[in-house]
Amino acid sequence: MPVALLHPGVYIEEVPSGVRTITGVATSITLFIGWARRGPLDRALRITSFADFERLYGGLHTEDEAYLGYGVRAFYQNGGSDAYVWRIAQTEAEDDADNAVAASAAFGDLSVSASSPGIWAHDFSVRLTQRPDDATRFSVEVIQPAANNAVLESFANLSFDPLDARFAPNVINGRSALIDDLAFASDPPIAPTFATTALTGGADGVFLAPNDAEFTTPLAAAFAIGGIADRIDLFNIICVPGLTDPTAIGDLQTRARERRAFLVVDSDADAVVADVGTLDAAITGADARNSAIYFPWIRAADPLRANAVRAFPPSGSVAGIMARTDATRGVWKAPAGTEASLNGALGLTITMSDAENGQLNPLGVNCLRTMPVFGNIVWGSRTLHGNDQRGSEWKYVPVRRTALFLEESLFRGTQWVVFEPNDEPLWAQIRLNVGAFMQGLFRQGAFQGATPKQAYFVKCDRETTTQADINLGIVNIHVGFAPLKPAEFVVLRIQQIAGDIAT
Repeated sequence: MPVALLHPGVYIEEVPSGVRTITGVATSITLFIGWARRGPLDRALRITSFADFERLYGGLHTEDEAYLGYGVRAFYQNGGSDAYVWRIAQTEAEDDADNAVAASAAFGDLSVSASSPGIWAHDFSVRLTQRPDDATRFSVEVIQPAANNAVLESFANLSFDPLDARFAPNVINGRSALIDDLAFASDPPIAPTFATTALTGGADGVFLAPNDAEFTTPLAAAFAIGGIADRIDLFNIICVPGLTDPTAIGDLQTRARERRAFLVVDSDADAVVADVGTLDAAITGADARNSAIYFPWIRAADPLRANAVRAFPPSGSVAGIMARTDATRGVWKAPAGTEASLNGALGLTITMSDAENGQLNPLGVNCLRTMPVFGNIVWGSRTLHGNDQRGSEWKYVPVRRTALFLEESLFRGTQWVVFEPNDEPLWAQIRLNVGAFMQGLFRQGAFQGATPKQAYFVKCDRETTTQADINLGIVNIHVGFAPLKPAEFVVLRIQQIAGDIAT
């Protein structure tokens, strides 16, 4: 009702409809983790192309097991569009020579470091210039001497007075992409030396292969409370190209479950069919439903070795195919089949036969195959709960990923419910909004069933939320769906019929 009805006339009142649209979340934002020669160590950066990776993380690297760059490149070659990258590097080794160190430069009372550890910063210099008409003002520029002193970043009208709004550390630190930790040694600061000085003293640190202990320790820490992963709002797929250590994979499976994400696992590089069929128990536990393993590795040209062909882990390519399939068909379509071609692959390390594929598929190992006409393709879509003997409801990759998509979308789309009066009007709004979301997916072909009743249900009423629940501040929403399962085996029955026989 209007606040006050004081005079005769017509009063207008806008009544809220109670409709709050639930939007489906993205399904293929991929978190890549690995060693790189540049980039921040304390956070993951979002990229949308391989060019972004080259600019922020230094591109490909010549070490035999430096698979991060190749995995990111394969992701974009195969249809990926959105990713985060987290760089792992050694910083706490007892031998200082093994640690990654940021390059630096000094200007009398002022010092500055590169924005991240590595020798990449040795290509740049920092130039300090005093303002001619004001002795307390100066500019800082990052230049590249090899490119005719091209100015890459410029910060003008800076001050060395801490009370000034343009105090240099406040303007530059945290804002520059190339330099950081700009600081004055004196208190109060004094004028720096105005000069051009190269950034020196940087070190990449010892290379960390994906299965090194020094690699897996920070990997676990990243997913701890308050870790790097906690600072990423949403990612759906996790890739650590080349990681095959069962203990580390098992830990990542748990982290994937906690974040409603899906882990793409690489098989051992040198594994043969008999080896990969015996999966380590550490990667087939309760949390294995949020992961899938792919075999064998991919053979592709290496641009750092004159395009010589070498083997690479398949996880980056598979994540790209997942993204491509999600965009064209939906997350409920298996990222496998004749459409799941491995772009950039010149072959596979093992060319498998149907019989060999038949040994691995029932065990939950997804095979990459070379097929006539279709080329190199993904030919399996089972999770690591996909062993036939387990009989898991999460046997198939698209079923599990669809469930994760629904969980994350409904989790984010029902935040408005918190602190609302817990009674029938609220329950009716919940049924309306969640039902509209599920109906939209049904119309896209996300579920089994010819009718909505056969495809899904949304229940929120006195049966799901009892008075005891209400007293505890709980509202229970039950959502069920009939998942689409891939046609894994196509059976053709051919029968010869006799012609007309005179009797």
